[in-house]
Amino acid sequence: MPKGYWVSVYRAISDPEGLTAYNELAGLAVRAGGGRVLANFGRVVAHEAGITERVVLIEFDSFEQAVAAYESEAYQKALVALPGGFERDFRIVEGID
Repeated sequence: MPKGYWVSVYRAISDPEGLTAYNELAGLAVRAGGGRVLANFGRVVAHEAGITERVVLIEFDSFEQAVAAYESEAYQKALVALPGGFERDFRIVEGID
């Protein structure tokens, strides 16, 4: 069964400290949903139209598990905690089996 991945690229973060509540709630939701953080706050080299702001990569055992974690009550609470002043591109993608 192919794995599932959350891929988040933050285009702009004007208040990094404002993400603290979201980060805490999202971390709990990801772990409860079976996710494993593979990349977060690390170095980024961007090419072409790439963005060097924060990139987050989270792995789940399946695509369905990744979607269920996003739709979970716990992660929906985390989304409410997202502050203004940021912009991100968030995707759930299916891996190659």
